[in-house]
Amino acid sequence: MTAVGAPIRSRLLDFVEPDPPGQPVPGQERPRSQLLDLVAAAPPPGAEADGRARPRPGVPAYHTPVCVPAHPRSVAGTGTDGRPARVPFIVLELFEHPEHGAVAFAFSTPRKLADALGEAQPWVAASLGPLAENVAGQGVRVLLDPAPAPGEPHWRPSDVAAYAREVRR
Repeated sequence: MTAVGAPIRSRLLDFVEPDPPGQPVPGQERPRSQLLDLVAAAPPPGAEADGRARPRPGVPAYHTPVCVPAHPRSVAGTGTDGRPARVPFIVLELFEHPEHGAVAFAFSTPRKLADALGEAQPWVAASLGPLAENVAGQGVRVLLDPAPAPGEPHWRPSDVAAYAREVRR
């Protein structure tokens, strides 16, 4: 839920255009690429065919999309025209783990993130592999679909509203 009580939903489908109206032309088939026939006839490549390492069993693929708790920040800077400007960036939220120290949470779906951290939790989409590589340099591990200790949500709608007021200053 957002700070105003409306459910959070993706706007991606708002930009999908339906097929143009009209009737199919009788006797006219849609052209089909012969490339599809070649792809269908080719045997699947072996694990060594492309030289890339494969994930171990139970380990998600490198480019698996994940939802990562994060929020926007900005710092005072100077624009290209020499006037004061705010420079925006994204900050990943880190959590303390009893065994691993500082960790970054990653969730396989927005629903899992909201169930664990609350409906108002800000987040960004990322790929699991690059995320893990980027935070590993700071000694941070990524936990996929963690189950944080029950309690208060990490962010509440009032927190988001207060943060928005602070950012606008």
